[in-house]
Amino acid sequence: MPPNYRRCLSCRKVAPKEEFLRVVRLYPSHEIAINTGMGRSAYLCPSPNCIQAAQKKGRLSRALKATVPTELYQHLQQKQVEVHATQPELY
Repeated sequence: MPPNYRRCLSCRKVAPKEEFLRVVRLYPSHEIAINTGMGRSAYLCPSPNCIQAAQKKGRLSRALKATVPTELYQHLQQKQVEVHATQPELY
């Protein structure tokens, strides 16, 4: 994979990391955040299908090695709507 490229946790698409939503388990507090902080991270496409698949199959919990609250998936869906409104050509 080229530098600064990441892979979506759900659909396995490879793209520049700016195109993805980044979910982070913050260090050392182990809280889960979106697009901020340092720690263990996973990337998702800002598409409803990828977010739903990650939730249904527990992929984020497995990748972050932490329990992901359901509120986080609601925040991801809101971010997906924002990304789609500002960059409709991506998805």
